[in-house]
Amino acid sequence: MATQPAPVPTFNPGIPMKREWGTALSALRKLLANGDDTTQVFKIMRALNGDVTQRSYRKLLTLPGGGKLAYQRIELAERLTDRAWIDSFAEGTVGAAYRNFLDSTGYSADGLVEVSMAEGAFQGVDVEHPYAWMGRRERDIHDIWHVLTGYKADEHLGEACLVAFSYAQTGGLGWGFIGLGAALKSLRITKEAAFSKAVIEGYARGKKTSWLHGLDYEALMAEPIDAARKRLGIEPAPKYLIAQARLEAAGLKGI
Repeated sequence: MATQPAPVPTFNPGIPMKREWGTALSALRKLLANGDDTTQVFKIMRALNGDVTQRSYRKLLTLPGGGKLAYQRIELAERLTDRAWIDSFAEGTVGAAYRNFLDSTGYSADGLVEVSMAEGAFQGVDVEHPYAWMGRRERDIHDIWHVLTGYKADEHLGEACLVAFSYAQTGGLGWGFIGLGAALKSLRITKEAAFSKAVIEGYARGKKTSWLHGLDYEALMAEPIDAARKRLGIEPAPKYLIAQARLEAAGLKGI
């Protein structure tokens, strides 16, 4: 009698994921070879982040207004794909900056959702569970963090700096793993430390910034972006700007 394959266990967001370093290393190699292969990011997150989402949800409940956000369980991907809502924000607001980000990159919230659900990545996170909702929220605010931090969504530098920022904000090893890998690759190719210094700066900025997972993002979108950055403690990124200029001058935008 033929041996039947073991059934795939049902995804349970209440149980922290076991860390799978082999999976993470394989995904990182693919990501560094092709920075547009965003699926690998979610594979690394799933392989290394353990109970980060659960801890973030519990922390949210301790914040003023956090319980209300958790109770309402607004799906940000649905709001961020409502073009009429996005178009309603006045110039100079976070929402307007996000709109410009979408228009200049061609990215979309539903595109990020689609990538995240690829095999081995984030699939299963659409279940009805508080931790799964928090995981979707963490995914859906990524591009808003690009806008708030000023990090471009380029193939490596901007993303590497943002993942370092995200590691400082969340403590998720997946973010730190990607940032370290990108910094080491840049150092090997360029033979200069500007890229690595920008990534380290990203981590430092994340440490100094208020915890962004606890924000009411619907309200944030209507806030003037300069005022929002000041309120949240998001400092300028001079090392990032230096690294960006040097990479562009050397024709190495996509290392």
